[in-house]
Amino acid sequence: MRRFAALLVLFAATAAANPVSQPSKLSPEWQAKTRAMFETAIEIPTVAGRGQMDEMAEYLAAQLRAGGIPADDIKIMPHEGVPGDQTVSLIARWRADKPTKKPIILLAHMDVVEAKRSDWKQDPFEFIERDGYFYGRGTSDDKQGVIATTAALLKLKAQGFKPNRDIILFFTGDEETAMNGARLGATEWLKDAGAEYALNADAGGGAYTADGKPLGFGLQTAEKIFQSYHFTVRNRGGHSSRPRPDNAIYDLAAALKKLESHRFQPMLNETTRAYFTERAKQEGDSALGKAMRAWLANPDDGAAADAVEASPLEVGTTRTRCVATMLDGGHAENALPQLAQATVNCRIMPGLDPKTVEAELERVAGPGVDVTPFPNQGRLSPVSPLRPDVVNAYTRAVQALHGNGMQVIPQMSTGATDGSWFRANGVPVYGVEGSWGISPDDERAHGLDERLPVRAMYDDVVHWEMMLRELAGGQ
Repeated sequence: MRRFAALLVLFAATAAANPVSQPSKLSPEWQAKTRAMFETAIEIPTVAGRGQMDEMAEYLAAQLRAGGIPADDIKIMPHEGVPGDQTVSLIARWRADKPTKKPIILLAHMDVVEAKRSDWKQDPFEFIERDGYFYGRGTSDDKQGVIATTAALLKLKAQGFKPNRDIILFFTGDEETAMNGARLGATEWLKDAGAEYALNADAGGGAYTADGKPLGFGLQTAEKIFQSYHFTVRNRGGHSSRPRPDNAIYDLAAALKKLESHRFQPMLNETTRAYFTERAKQEGDSALGKAMRAWLANPDDGAAADAVEASPLEVGTTRTRCVATMLDGGHAENALPQLAQATVNCRIMPGLDPKTVEAELERVAGPGVDVTPFPNQGRLSPVSPLRPDVVNAYTRAVQALHGNGMQVIPQMSTGATDGSWFRANGVPVYGVEGSWGISPDDERAHGLDERLPVRAMYDDVVHWEMMLRELAGGQ
């Protein structure tokens, strides 16, 4: 899952030329190589259930072997031991000759969400270049991250770069679904890799307005915790011709209405405090800016937090949020319901135990409603500290490509990526993707006619090359 950085309020900037039409700093030779890899990747339909992940992993492995990564350091990993999981993940390790630092991991995912030809203007799995854009499923989520990191690594290798630490590519095959690849990678395959941190190509990134004004790049250092619960009401039922006050569907509906109006306690962490400090500056003396400053001054000010979340751009950023997403109830049209059940999905603030949320939901729903968490969710994913080396490297790469007026702001994702599994297992993760788009026109991940500016794809390769040169510190 990837979206452009949610930094959609302009800071001081003047209109500029359309960035889509501007030339990239990537050489023509590497533009051609990147384009060829991107085309192949987009045209492999790596959708869950189609069985194409092996082809994608084999293709990338071949590119890495041809680029000089030893075959023994490239592993295609089946998700063994997971019933019904037929996908694979890819691990490749560029070993430093004389490492002086701990390894770093580069994260991205090879899978994409389904796309129907009947819905799109063109075949979603045909790579098309038109009017300064690459079109196709995965162009912005997340095959651009897979190809940009791969191309940057191959380019550095071809130039004779000698890293002072191991660089590990880890591309999963099921980020959009079960995340078994991330779980196995964090808890088994790379558990003993000794990584100092991971850089995530499925988070971060930037945006411009259509008239060329920069909207900023987000540096993702935190993700909310994903946990769903069942709200269940049981009843003895009966004949529908003889209704009673006790009714499973009505009781469930009453509980959901309480949930609708409930507000969890607002919370700030290092990432969100840094984010809202900058956002308040951007908003100036607007009502939203004043609400942000009031909340920063008093994190317990629920009214100010409510005012912040009243902005569509800030929903879910100040507190844990839970919402009903699915319903099931009754067994016959002429019978009183014996069971009514709702799925409630929560996005929990980092550091808050899902058990605590469960207890609060039980109080909200009231007696007679059973609140049960879904299994194998709710992994505690702490906020990654704002490391100066990563922050500085990301800022320098962004501003080298986009000018000193392009701002970088720490960001917490309200959704989830593979990075959450690594954070949960002690590896700090930083979303530092370098691609960008025009907001809101290019915000099409998971949607129709997904696309990415051609220049953004080529910029991304240069971006990752600069990041690795600085953070892997070679010659």
